[in-house]
Amino acid sequence: LRLRAMGAARVHWTESRSAGSSTAYTQSYSDQVEFLNHRDTLMAPPDNGEATVLQAGRHEFPFTFQLPETLATSFEGKHGSVRYWVKAKLHRPWSTVKKAKKEFTVIEPIDINTPALLAPQAGAKEKLARAWYCNRGQVSVTAKIDRKGYTPGEVIPIFAEIDNCTSRAVVPKAAIIQTQTFVARGTKKQKKSVVTSITGDPIPAGKREVWHGRALKIPPVGPSILQCRIIQVEYSLKVCVDIPGTSKLLLELPLVIGTIPLHPFGSRTSSVSSQYSVNLDWLSPIPEQPEAPPEYSAVVSSPEAEQSLAPPCRSELGDILEGPFFAYIQEFRFRPPPLYSEVDPNPASDSIRPRCMTC
Repeated sequence: LRLRAMGAARVHWTESRSAGSSTAYTQSYSDQVEFLNHRDTLMAPPDNGEATVLQAGRHEFPFTFQLPETLATSFEGKHGSVRYWVKAKLHRPWSTVKKAKKEFTVIEPIDINTPALLAPQAGAKEKLARAWYCNRGQVSVTAKIDRKGYTPGEVIPIFAEIDNCTSRAVVPKAAIIQTQTFVARGTKKQKKSVVTSITGDPIPAGKREVWHGRALKIPPVGPSILQCRIIQVEYSLKVCVDIPGTSKLLLELPLVIGTIPLHPFGSRTSSVSSQYSVNLDWLSPIPEQPEAPPEYSAVVSSPEAEQSLAPPCRSELGDILEGPFFAYIQEFRFRPPPLYSEVDPNPASDSIRPRCMTC
């Protein structure tokens, strides 16, 4: 009884080629990258060469093997795939070989709590609308998202400004695009699809539209595949403006779909709306004026104030501030200050020679 674990990425597609007015042929492209190849013997014949006899009934042979640290995520695409499987073969004397195959899924961990994936993404573009060689004005768009990395189920808050200086109404849209890239023999084949999208209200001529964190929720999709030589799965956020009579104005911001979500205390650059967007439908706009400081009477020592310094109940805080980090804050927040004393607890010894200040 022998066991073999395999994992590989494969790509294949064909293209029609023309070699003249009446001659055509089909060109085939294919490639393969092996990630895993493990062999093991679960039951071997004895050294004397005799066959091993198993009594009638059910027999189990447990096995384990270690996966390499760098494996691409399982994937099924139009022109390629990344698959992992385990195959067992039972060799029997004077009989055919019994085979069994079982596929399993591998997910490459992508932690978005890294500086590169927590960096904000922004861009700006403009386009001159023309019809029959006549200038009908300009359309411009600027867009920003608070970070590059997200996980499925999160909401991307989109901050954008669209200026419509044309004579006709335009329609803004936003969408998450998945791009599958297959590489073989130095040639690339791409397939793009829309994961999800939203459409804004029409913007009249000469008006401006502002998105104060327009919500775009990420549906359940596979993570990005960036380290495989022949298959890449990439994502991007596209903000486009439909302009009547001319082509669309497109602005693209890169995205990475990860597997490890943002930590509640991950980064100051990440907005509250993106961290807790799974549980909140939407947040009210941030006030333009900062909150005024408290009155002196509200912070001066008093019996009521001392009572208010008691640690808050766990039920009031919820699950957000649980864990060792909050315990660390409590330790220093609610610890009383040291007592003050005019007597030096470590007086100078008489045996120490006083130092001359003029030397």
